[in-house]
Amino acid sequence: MLNNVFLKTLRDQGRSLLFWGIGLVAMAVIMAFVYPTIKNMPSVTQYLEELPASVKEMFGAGIIDYTSPVGYFSTELFSFMMPLLLLIFGIGFGVSAIAGEEEKGTLDFLLSNPVPRWLVVVEKFGVMIVSMALLAFVFWASLAICVSALGIEISLLKLAEATIGALMLALVFATFSLFLGCLKGDRGLSLGISGGLAVLTYLLNTLGSIVNWLKDYRFLSPFYHYMQPDTLKNGIDAGHMLVFLGLIVVFFVISIPVFERRDIAV
Repeated sequence: MLNNVFLKTLRDQGRSLLFWGIGLVAMAVIMAFVYPTIKNMPSVTQYLEELPASVKEMFGAGIIDYTSPVGYFSTELFSFMMPLLLLIFGIGFGVSAIAGEEEKGTLDFLLSNPVPRWLVVVEKFGVMIVSMALLAFVFWASLAICVSALGIEISLLKLAEATIGALMLALVFATFSLFLGCLKGDRGLSLGISGGLAVLTYLLNTLGSIVNWLKDYRFLSPFYHYMQPDTLKNGIDAGHMLVFLGLIVVFFVISIPVFERRDIAV
């Protein structure tokens, strides 16, 4: 088992994935069952329509009609809550994959086996993708079952595409945190920088819709590429997805040489 880092790491993640999965299922079920009540409250949409355009943009473009399925799920799930939860899980996994093992003193033991360093990074990265994709699928499946059972008229394909968008956004920061762990081996530092960067880029995109001099820099924020396509309404935008994919690949690729060249703390 120790020679197969992928299976060992996946096994170690079992309990965490179970509880995270339960939480995501609960969130999907609750939000789906709340919608029929919201649907019969047109005053909410009227109130939101009276808000300034810049304020509405902070919640995403899907707030056109809050009482519609697309408007409701865009605002309540996909504009903030779903990507936030995947971000928390992803960054937590990323900083623990290498830096966490090093901090606990188990990385030495792992590398004493005939496992090359580059393979450790690759297999840890593989577990991260599988774990986050599994959580995203569980969330989508739960939401799809609920909206179908309740007769809510919304495209299950668009729900899947919006979930993929949230997954890709979270993977950007998760892979960045993995890179920091490979670079420094300091779990606290990696967590602080990754979390801080997520907050700063979120604010850049949000404030960029209000502050004129920031508008030209919104494209630097991964949240811009997540929010701008309004995926639940329009579907996946290939251009924005390529930005996510490019960032993930870059952070992953540079993680390997920096980890291979670094002295491991003992």
